[in-house]
Amino acid sequence: MSDQLTVYLNGRYVPYSQALIPVEDRAFLFADGIYEVVRCYGGRPFHLDRHYERLCRSARALELPLPLDEAAFAGIVAELLERNNLQEATVYLQVTRGAAPRRHQIPQGLEPNVVAIARPVQSPSEEEVRRGVSVITVPDTRWGLCWIKTVGLLPNVLARRQAEKEGAFDAVFVRDGLVTEATSSNVFCVIDGVVYTHPLANILPGITRAVVLEILAELGIPCREEAVPLEWFREADEIFLTGTVLEVMGVARVDGRTVGEGRSGPLTLRVWEAFRRRCAS
Repeated sequence: MSDQLTVYLNGRYVPYSQALIPVEDRAFLFADGIYEVVRCYGGRPFHLDRHYERLCRSARALELPLPLDEAAFAGIVAELLERNNLQEATVYLQVTRGAAPRRHQIPQGLEPNVVAIARPVQSPSEEEVRRGVSVITVPDTRWGLCWIKTVGLLPNVLARRQAEKEGAFDAVFVRDGLVTEATSSNVFCVIDGVVYTHPLANILPGITRAVVLEILAELGIPCREEAVPLEWFREADEIFLTGTVLEVMGVARVDGRTVGEGRSGPLTLRVWEAFRRRCAS
């Protein structure tokens, strides 16, 4: 499948096998790069403007020159969908600082490398959402700038691997006794009818998270952007995850303990249904 894909690389559209990056690219050597993943529904990018804004924030934080404006970003996404004949898809776009001999100092005048790949994707089925998933909790050992969407994701990868080894879908990070987020999604929990989610303080500002907060306000469901202790989290009435590919997914078990009725709760399903309506509009 990959060999048949057309990939964007530094202004050109090339076959997957020809999309080559220099061996001393700084993303390869130092994880010196940023990325975005855009979900497309029916050939239409979902909140592309928000993704571009986040990409710009990440670039500014790393003092990484961003060689494309929002129009160019949108053009790349549209062209990849068309060339690969995709409607339901994700587009992964990565910007690296560029290639140079391996030194910790950042050289001047580097040319960033930009690569983008579109792949088909399917939303979780209603049955999967209603059934929910299991998660484990793990110490948050990541670096101190989690709000920057960098390619340095090894702690996330290892936490996800630990979850898989324990028969769980994902891992939820805990920092100083407080639940932060999952390896590739934001976390919400429901306690006595109030929805809680970690504030935007050193977590990834998820696009789906922002949309869900809007949905909660529209539905009149009280929500607090407030960190929740692990003890509260484990006793929550409902828990759900939000992410670009995952969308809205209920959690049925945490660390082997049943959450609520052991499946997605009624509030979670209301949010999921409202989110799906937005995707279709």
